[in-house]
Amino acid sequence: MECKIAVNKQRCNCTYEPCSKKGKCCECLPYHLDLGELPACCFPDDVEKTYDRSIKRFIQLHQQ
Repeated sequence: MECKIAVNKQRCNCTYEPCSKKGKCCECLPYHLDLGELPACCFPDDVEKTYDRSIKRFIQLHQQ
């Protein structure tokens, strides 16, 4: 299966500029999961900008 990096980048809301994983979901997701986090695309823009990508924060968002 071909990776559609250009399409993925259009949907990626990650604001961390030196990120080498933008558009490479198969690298991004395991990276964040290993850190106990979720990737930027799991959060609304205002929360993503805080860089609090913890699973705890994700759950808080969905309990409101």
